[in-house]
Amino acid sequence: AYLVLGEGARRLHVSAAFNAKAKVAMSRFEPGTSISYEKLHENIDIVRKRLNRPLTLSEKIVYGHLDDPMGQDIARGRTYLRLRPDRVAMQDATAQMAMLQFISSGLPKVAVPSTIHCDHLIEAQIGGVEDLKRAKEVNQEVYNFLATAGAKYGVGFWKPGSGIIHQIILENYAYPGVLLIGTDSHTPNGGGLGSICIGVGGADAVDVMAGIPWELKCPNVIGVKLTGSLSGWTSPKDVILKVAGILTVKGGTGAIVEYHGPGVDSISCTGMATICNMGAEIGATTSVFPYNHRMKTYLNKTGRADIAALADKHKDDLVPDKGCKYDQVIEINLSELKPHINGPFTPDLAHPVSEIGAVAEKNGWPLEVKVGLIGSCTNSSYEDMGRAASLAKQALDKGLKCKAAFTVTPGSEQIRATIERDGFSKILRDVGGVVLANACGPCIGQWDRKDVKKGEKNTIVTSYNRNFTSRNDANPATHAFVTSPEIVTALAIAGTLKFDPETDYLTAANGEKFKLEPPNGDELPARDFDPGQDTYQHPPAESGSVMVDVSPTSTRLQLLEPFDKWNGKDLEDLQVLIKVKGKCTTDHISAAGPWLKFRGHLDNISNNMLIGAINIENDAVNKIKNRLTGEYGGVPDVARHYKANGLSWVVVGDDNYGEGSSREHAALEPRHLGGRVILVKSFARIHETNLKKQGMLPLTFADPTDYDKIRPDDKISITGLATFAPGKPLKGVVKHGDGSQDIITLNHTFNENQVEWFHAGSALNRMKELQ
Repeated sequence: AYLVLGEGARRLHVSAAFNAKAKVAMSRFEPGTSISYEKLHENIDIVRKRLNRPLTLSEKIVYGHLDDPMGQDIARGRTYLRLRPDRVAMQDATAQMAMLQFISSGLPKVAVPSTIHCDHLIEAQIGGVEDLKRAKEVNQEVYNFLATAGAKYGVGFWKPGSGIIHQIILENYAYPGVLLIGTDSHTPNGGGLGSICIGVGGADAVDVMAGIPWELKCPNVIGVKLTGSLSGWTSPKDVILKVAGILTVKGGTGAIVEYHGPGVDSISCTGMATICNMGAEIGATTSVFPYNHRMKTYLNKTGRADIAALADKHKDDLVPDKGCKYDQVIEINLSELKPHINGPFTPDLAHPVSEIGAVAEKNGWPLEVKVGLIGSCTNSSYEDMGRAASLAKQALDKGLKCKAAFTVTPGSEQIRATIERDGFSKILRDVGGVVLANACGPCIGQWDRKDVKKGEKNTIVTSYNRNFTSRNDANPATHAFVTSPEIVTALAIAGTLKFDPETDYLTAANGEKFKLEPPNGDELPARDFDPGQDTYQHPPAESGSVMVDVSPTSTRLQLLEPFDKWNGKDLEDLQVLIKVKGKCTTDHISAAGPWLKFRGHLDNISNNMLIGAINIENDAVNKIKNRLTGEYGGVPDVARHYKANGLSWVVVGDDNYGEGSSREHAALEPRHLGGRVILVKSFARIHETNLKKQGMLPLTFADPTDYDKIRPDDKISITGLATFAPGKPLKGVVKHGDGSQDIITLNHTFNENQVEWFHAGSALNRMKELQ
């Protein structure tokens, strides 16, 4: 039951349509990498007998990758699991810091198959060809570092223009039963192919690349039972938009969302990937679907018939056991589900499309749609593009073009080449669209937007996954809504939120009233995929002569210095740097957009620390009082001043602190600038782990109302560190300016290994101690 991918690659894409480009496809797998369904089955069998109960699918895959299935303590939501992931994937913005940390480890090669994907550093400005050319010039130093570091340490390198990491993983590396970690929060996209794919910070990736068992708190499992079938204007995106409205942005925290039920078979493989992708927005550890014929078809179409055949033989391990129990169950009837649109400013504010116009009018949200944007890692499949093109063609046939500006982001070079060949790109361009590079682009703020001024109130609709304030265009007044590509296209044609394509009419060029017919499109291309240009660099077998240079004068890259070890004492008189009011995502803590160019330079990227967070003292952003000088300054500037004067500090925050991206810079920057503690009501999973990895103390109020006791000018001492241990709360002594004080109880989720990270100063320091 082993498939050696090096062998499988020689059989990859052998249909007539692919023969000419078989060499491209062959290069994408590491020789000798193997899939063992027998080992997965063996581990599942051990755990099932130990627990003496049926297992969910997510439990099968996760427990099937336990380092010690016989001895591992397993309790949902309580114990930490030590796992052996099959592979690692890194996008270029986070790969810089991950590879810098791996270099610091002193190890010669990665221990598991790993890849780097260049998708985050390409800014949308003019169009795909021009933007890609400019990105290669502007980011040459970073791309060269990633390419040479990959070659040196055995990591595959997907060049700029290859596509978005999650689409590349789905097309090449995901398969039913795999456990993959990726340095991006939307890594769960691979769940659409029956994989457990989990977003992590770069330090977690380094652990796995170093061959160290990876720790994950044993997830709870939320079951979403799907009945009925999708039809008409309702799309897979509407499933996760509905679920987000039910669970909110933190309702999935600490859990895997597992879809099941008879409705699953009405969703395409790429549609399932869409649903899993946006599961990151409810805080879920990941999401997954059971193996079925839709996945088999996708594997066959993407040159992986061998894997499909093996999956068929081991299907019992790739679906949930009958009678398995979920911690929570949500049921959705797909036949009754209506098209949804979520926003603005948060991805869990769900509205039926039929109601959004009235809701927008009531709330004073701009009705005019300025820009419609389709594509991104969430919705850029062949099916997505085909359905959008079917609507665009109807408009063109009636003499119409989009009233709003319209952009199209292919998810990969394979998608770009195939939709170009099959005419979809031309239709989308003819209706007014601009086809952007195969990259993240506006979804992550890589958008040189010119049509509105900063501060100008406006509405955009996207098929993306995330719509936090300022995320797409750095304009806090932009009202961004997320929905399906089909609804985006319809609203871009109509030019207004006050348009329900199921009931409302458009006016043709000749004055005739007409309704758009429901979108249609093939799940997969009839003529197979066109892989397009070869954009993959395989690491050489011998890399001794490969040089990885980081200039000491570079503004883009900086070698890392180890953080200081804990000095063995309590943390006394930490100054409150900022008491954050309300939502504080990783975008607020470490903004993307123009700051992406500094992701490999810790000191420079630290100049964006918490510049988007709202200061409760004055409701302002990036304006806090320096308690040493009495003057107001930017958050990073005040933090640097405190550090220079030997004053350590603490950040106080609200619920679900650090939701959103997996970017570990949001943890590295506070540590670098002298922070020791982040004290909040609750954390998002990835951010809490990232803070621990960097030697920070992420703590939560035992009583959430204690948040109200903290004043912006307070000093806080953290006591009890001499006996710091799992499950044992710490004490906080809150010292007020008037001489009074409060004693509060502070909780944490550290296990024994993580306490050692704190003692050593960081997880990387601890790794070096153990070498």
